[in-house]
Amino acid sequence: GVKKPHRFRPGTVALREIRRYQKSTELLIRKLPFQRLVREIAQDFKTDLRFQSYAILALQEASEAYLVSLFEDTNLAAIHAKRVTIQPKDLALARRLRDERS
Repeated sequence: GVKKPHRFRPGTVALREIRRYQKSTELLIRKLPFQRLVREIAQDFKTDLRFQSYAILALQEASEAYLVSLFEDTNLAAIHAKRVTIQPKDLALARRLRDERS
């Protein structure tokens, strides 16, 4: 018979990717889209703002660190509920425990 290609169980590859990206230090969000987002948000506060490249880089470093930390807490909330899939309610719980009601 024809040999089926090997498939990992659901979640295995995801966990491997999580470990890989936790080890690495490089930025995971592309620089240009992030820069456009920063400029778009800044427009609401003051028009014609100019940014040093290092300022945008600092914002990106902080943003990614925040998101990684938030998703770690979100994942813990899912695991606590005996699930492996994160859901919006896990994110809501993580934010509530951090006192970041939106």
